[in-house]
Amino acid sequence: MGKPKIRFKGFTEEWEQRKLGDLGSLKNGMNFSKDAMGHGYAFVNLQNIFGNSVVNAKGLGLAEASEKQLLEYSLQKGDVLFVRSSVKLEGIGETALVEETLENTTYSGFIIRFRDEYGLNNDFKKFVFATKKVRDQIMSQATNSANKNISQSVLENLTFKIPSKNEQKQIGEYFSDLDHLITLHQRKCDETKKLKKYMLQKMFPQNGMKVPEIRFEGFTSDWEQRKLGEITELKSASRVHKGDWTTEGVPFYRSSDVMATINGTENDKAFISEELYEKLSSVSGKLEAGDILVTGGGSVGNPYIVPNNAPLYTKDADLLWIKNQGKFNPYFVYEFFLSPSFRSYLGSISHVGTIAHYTITQLSETQISLPSIEEQDKLGEYFQSLDHLITLHQRKCDELMKIKKYMLQNMFV
Repeated sequence: MGKPKIRFKGFTEEWEQRKLGDLGSLKNGMNFSKDAMGHGYAFVNLQNIFGNSVVNAKGLGLAEASEKQLLEYSLQKGDVLFVRSSVKLEGIGETALVEETLENTTYSGFIIRFRDEYGLNNDFKKFVFATKKVRDQIMSQATNSANKNISQSVLENLTFKIPSKNEQKQIGEYFSDLDHLITLHQRKCDETKKLKKYMLQKMFPQNGMKVPEIRFEGFTSDWEQRKLGEITELKSASRVHKGDWTTEGVPFYRSSDVMATINGTENDKAFISEELYEKLSSVSGKLEAGDILVTGGGSVGNPYIVPNNAPLYTKDADLLWIKNQGKFNPYFVYEFFLSPSFRSYLGSISHVGTIAHYTITQLSETQISLPSIEEQDKLGEYFQSLDHLITLHQRKCDELMKIKKYMLQNMFV
């Protein structure tokens, strides 16, 4: 088929199949000695390509080169750099466009330069080599040694279809706009995460202090330091054997479920029957809205707020259970478990840099500084709003990346 499934209005012509080698020239990069590295002229290395659609003058390394080499391995606006050698197969053939001519700049021997002589649209070049049909050709022909490699001759014979220059321009601009939006939301997400990390350091007391460095106006009282076991009931659920797990029924939460929630990922869910849930909860009690679960195994010390009173059961010892009983704001305590003061405590009870288990005894002995419930509410609302912004931007970023993936499959032939 010579036409894409989705295209802009007004374009009806068949796309033309070409070989990359017919559209321009390819050249392997320079192999630098160790003594030549760290001084001299700018050069492009693999890390300047991985994960980037463009290469610019920022963040380049230095390597010694002669005037002849600077000319021979020059980089002009519109050049496309292919990864020639990579530890991982998916890195092979990854590309980045040189958006502006880079004066006195060369490129590594792990890279192959494509110099366009046909006149492909520069924005179009940023995306056509990321399509599945092109990627499949590259990865199927990569040689397998200590590193995965692709040769210049393979790239010369790389086949793909191209539309008219006007359609190339429309497609390139569309995907460039998508990339801009993805970058914008990812930057906003990262900035909000940095802000939250900073505020967790400043809005919780550090190093035995009785008040935080930053607090809301109107609050001046010292925070009260208590052990968690002194302020509320701590519980662990009755044991459930794996043979009692079901494929539906009452959700059976484990540390992996908490981590999936924190990371915004998916994991395999487990359930128990309603009959078993009623039997076990008659002994251990039922989880209620505002209770907090804390991971006791795997990645330990990570919190989860029970959102409502819907039936939910947990794995004994794997998740530790803090009853709320109206004694604290759940969002405040949730953020406490993410704060530097608590993470420092976890490090202090670790034996060899990691901690395999966080027990109910350790949870009971954990010191927490508590302000008034009114100040807890303010802090909880503030951090909840930051979490909402982080989730919002990450979700938008993920949605745009899905759109980009779909369009790459359907707007190219």
